Amino acid sequence: MDPLLQLRQALAHFSAIPDGEWAEFSEKLLFPNYKKGEFLCREGQTENFIFFLLKGATRNYFSKDGKEFTVDFHFEGDMLTAYYSFLTRRPSPVALEVIEDVEAILIPREHLLAFYEQNRAGERIGRLIAEMQYVRRLDREMELLSDTAEERYARLIKRNPQLVQSISVKHLSSYLGIQPESLSRIRKQYGRN
Repeated sequence: MDPLLQLRQALAHFSAIPDGEWAEFSEKLLFPNYKKGEFLCREGQTENFIFFLLKGATRNYFSKDGKEFTVDFHFEGDMLTAYYSFLTRRPSPVALEVIEDVEAILIPREHLLAFYEQNRAGERIGRLIAEMQYVRRLDREMELLSDTAEERYARLIKRNPQLVQSISVKHLSSYLGIQPESLSRIRKQYGRN
């Protein structure tokens, strides 16, 4: 599928963008590729883009006392950014690492802000994306507090079974909030079902 059409369809879930506004918006988008191990944003860097993943996977993590804590994964069709930094213009407390080669569309921050100012559809999309980010974060917090590790693993498998199988045990167990040995047990149990 055409990358621009893919993005337009993803944004259409929030609000339709008239053809003229879409033409203006899409002309300033960037189309980079990233290799496994590269970063979309590093801890301490100020975020200037929103990424739409056409292909691949990323993980968001932060470091404390020499240990990494994975807070999220993103897959094909997801939009991501170091949102705190993107909004506040402060250094990002999280890193966005490529864990499977990525093809993406980048929306530059300044271009997005101009789109919000000039187009009603853009302003609506921005608000709805912010609301979606809030809901996603609250869902994650509630999941960590109330769901078992098995339930969290099942939910992640449902999102992208092929890529979840290739995520390292270290990163996946950190995301689930469990020890690697417990993840191995869950994977074995899940494989039998």
